[in-house]
Amino acid sequence: MTVIKINAITVAADSGDELARRFAARAGAVDDREGFEGFELLQPTDERTTWLVVTRWRDEESFQAWVNSPAFGHGHRSESERAGGEAPKPVGVSSELWSYAVAGGSTG
Repeated sequence: MTVIKINAITVAADSGDELARRFAARAGAVDDREGFEGFELLQPTDERTTWLVVTRWRDEESFQAWVNSPAFGHGHRSESERAGGEAPKPVGVSSELWSYAVAGGSTG
């Protein structure tokens, strides 16, 4: 059964573009993980400052295996850190992880 994991990241009003840039810099980092089904970064189109990172996984075990893998830590490090440099200032001011299961929808 597909599970949905949503990381709701609240950023300062002027930091959304930087969040998008950081995600673009690590695009594809999770694509080859067992059980991974898809990813979307959702940008707010109103006055909100909470971006949503939506991932789909075959099951909870696949998600947990990724979170507990060395690849998770590596993928969450900046380009600078991976090159031995300093970590950049965090973009997010807060985040929450939400978990969902698909309960219905369309087939198209």
